[in-house]
Amino acid sequence: MEAKRSEGGLKHVQVREYVRELVAGAAPGSAAPSERELVARFGVARMTVRQALDVLVTEGLLERVPGRGTFVAHPRRRVGRLSSYSEDMKVRGLLPESQTLVARREQAGPGVARALDISPGDAVIHWKRLRRADQQIICVEDAYLNEVLLPGFLQSGMPTSLYQALEDRGLRPTWAEDAISASAATEDEASLLEIAPGSPVLQLSRRALCGDKVVNVSRSAFRPDRFTMHVQLGEPS
Repeated sequence: MEAKRSEGGLKHVQVREYVRELVAGAAPGSAAPSERELVARFGVARMTVRQALDVLVTEGLLERVPGRGTFVAHPRRRVGRLSSYSEDMKVRGLLPESQTLVARREQAGPGVARALDISPGDAVIHWKRLRRADQQIICVEDAYLNEVLLPGFLQSGMPTSLYQALEDRGLRPTWAEDAISASAATEDEASLLEIAPGSPVLQLSRRALCGDKVVNVSRSAFRPDRFTMHVQLGEPS
């Protein structure tokens, strides 16, 4: 995933996105612009350039070779670990934020019950959040959890990261089933995402499991002008 910025953004973001576009499609091992070149081009401090390149190195787009410079990275040799929204944003050098809109106990409707492998009417935890990155609204997410697996979850205070809270209980998702589609924003989604009703959104529905236990199902609506999803299929040879 990648959160996008306007041209008027911070200097290190401008440098980062310039380098990203410059090396897009380049062969692994190709040289990236040097820090000195970027300092001269943008008229910024070397620390600003280094901050921009650090993010691209963390993402796996670039790699540093001591004594030689910075180059387009070779593909990573493992399929990525299932990560949360907060983890994804941090990897990209962005500050994740979440605003809780709903946190309550509800009765599972037919669709949620089927996804969680429980019976309609069983107790579930509904957690709805507005998600931001570097203070920009990215998505709105509705998550549902099986209350039987998470006794006292609502009473202990809402965590910063759902996946971390699940990990603390030995229930961190190890795999997931995702469904991705284009959709039109509902009036509620449009209001929260600050877009016009009926505008296109990218919808991600996830069924997350720990082993054979379904621990979380969620539906997220993303602003397509601020979000790109990258999916690695298979493991590089």
